[in-house]
Amino acid sequence: MTKSMADERRAQLEQYLQNVSIDTTVTNSDVFISFFRKLQLDTFKLQIQQAFLDVYLADGRHLRIDIQTSDTAERVLEVVSYKIELSRELMGYFSLFLIQDHNDGQLSVLKKLAEFELPYVSLRGVKDSSCKIAIRKWYMDPSLDKMLMDCRPSVNLLYIQALQEMEKKWITPSVGQMQKLQMLQKALNKIKFLELVQEVQHYGYTQLDPCSCNYPEVGCTAAIHVGNNEISCCIKLPSNQIEEVSFKISRVKCWQVTFLGSLSGQGLDEILELRFQYNDSDTWRWIAFNTKQAFLLSTCLKKIISEQLMMTTKRNQERQIELPDAGKAKKQSIHPGQIFHSGFMPRKRLSSRPNEDDCVFEKIREEDL
Repeated sequence: MTKSMADERRAQLEQYLQNVSIDTTVTNSDVFISFFRKLQLDTFKLQIQQAFLDVYLADGRHLRIDIQTSDTAERVLEVVSYKIELSRELMGYFSLFLIQDHNDGQLSVLKKLAEFELPYVSLRGVKDSSCKIAIRKWYMDPSLDKMLMDCRPSVNLLYIQALQEMEKKWITPSVGQMQKLQMLQKALNKIKFLELVQEVQHYGYTQLDPCSCNYPEVGCTAAIHVGNNEISCCIKLPSNQIEEVSFKISRVKCWQVTFLGSLSGQGLDEILELRFQYNDSDTWRWIAFNTKQAFLLSTCLKKIISEQLMMTTKRNQERQIELPDAGKAKKQSIHPGQIFHSGFMPRKRLSSRPNEDDCVFEKIREEDL
């Protein structure tokens, strides 16, 4: 086998593993979890032993929990939920994230931890004291807040996260909205506060650090908010003009993440690119963001689509119950075949003019592995 053949085989295997990791049937299996647990521990030469882990809340407080180094994010989330008395039925609305505090007071959400990921190992892997594990809400449709209003611990989590996002300027209420929110905050009326903050632009969105992009032209920088079925961007053009752009998820055909290199060999210095194919005025074009949070953005896009599919299915079921003799249900605005995640492209940068084959992985047969 030549070196180029070996590199191609290795690249295909990496793509295969990336695709496998987004299949819940696989990731929920004991075999998969055991394999990745061992892989993560072996990578950093760690033994299974007792340890403690600090999990941070949005208001800066933290819970110190006793764990084993081999405990998964799912297990750690269960322990945290028990400590704050969060109902097990509502655990799915929250998740663990790797975050980073900056010297200027800003905050970066670096990634969402997968359920099979080991938080202790992930934190050790970044080798940066400014990075922490935090619990945050995990849904992209702000209207889902209403599902959590009957549980005091979940209301508290939503409330302190909303306050944090206001403090960090992730959301900027108008003068009138701010006055009302401050009055509700002083009155400790958390429910009314959360109802009002729903009206603030970008509430419930995930904010990414400013990054470079190629839209509407090469050399632009973008401040990105993703949520509520869109990627909302404040784009600074090379001419220093500012342009507000909203990329609707219903117009996205596919996307992919490309690893372009690393500055120091550490995770925080990875150079990543997320590019998606977008229907812009009836013309398909590739739009690229160069950001170390590319995997977080990809995860958010998948979450948006899964929520849309879930809501569409629910509406269709309700419609069938109400109108059992009605004709065919309306077509879904998004269906599994319309938008898909094309995964992680390792090592090499994609050409500036990708063809349709760039979106689809070559199938790997059992004998190839």
